[in-house]
Amino acid sequence: MKKIITLIVVCACSLSAMAQMDRKVQNRPYTDLRPFHFGVVVGTHLQDIELLNVGPQIITADDGTTYESLVTCDQDRWDPGFTVGVLGEYRISQHFQFRVAPAMYFGTRHLTFHNFKSVTPEGEVREQHQDLKTAYISTALDLIFAAPRSNNHRPYLMAGLNPMINLSGKDDDYIKLKRTDLYAEFGMGCDFYLPFFKLRPELKFMYSITGALETGRADKIRDKSMLPYLQSVSEGHTKIITLSFHFE
Repeated sequence: MKKIITLIVVCACSLSAMAQMDRKVQNRPYTDLRPFHFGVVVGTHLQDIELLNVGPQIITADDGTTYESLVTCDQDRWDPGFTVGVLGEYRISQHFQFRVAPAMYFGTRHLTFHNFKSVTPEGEVREQHQDLKTAYISTALDLIFAAPRSNNHRPYLMAGLNPMINLSGKDDDYIKLKRTDLYAEFGMGCDFYLPFFKLRPELKFMYSITGALETGRADKIRDKSMLPYLQSVSEGHTKIITLSFHFE
């Protein structure tokens, strides 16, 4: 046991000595001591939407007749977009910061509908497509837990809520998103202290915790042939993966 304790002490001393040798001159040593600071954000993101299909449904046509329909909808890929914004960060303590980051998210989701009750002349299931354009205004409210600074970098974890307002969408779309949504977000990043500014790459995942889909639109459309597609889903939750770069 004494030998093990001695070995542990020797290893700890060796690591401490190596850490002392690896220390470098710190850039901007007082930047994290400011009670409040600002920055700008640019980045890219991937959007997806998780849809709940209703399955077989009975559709009433304009002449009063009814027929059975089976249409499914899915976003068959993660679609890219871009993000721009600003941020303000308040220092709570040595390891915790609170951040407010207004930003805009621009992108398009590609949706594919499969109508299993209608086939092409080649005998394949008929498909319809919709490009669901989105332009969000968001105000992320995040709590950041940062590790102690090591030389000129400092990793951290973050989590928070992000309310969003959707500025796009038309009543004659098959799928339409609500005007407002609320996202839970969490991620990680690292501060890099450069000679003239601090660079912060951050990767985060966002998930809509409220229903993102606007339902009850059957009475608003003029073309009743859209009903099998419009009513094919009952619920939707959007997902966004964001890679952003903060300049402070």
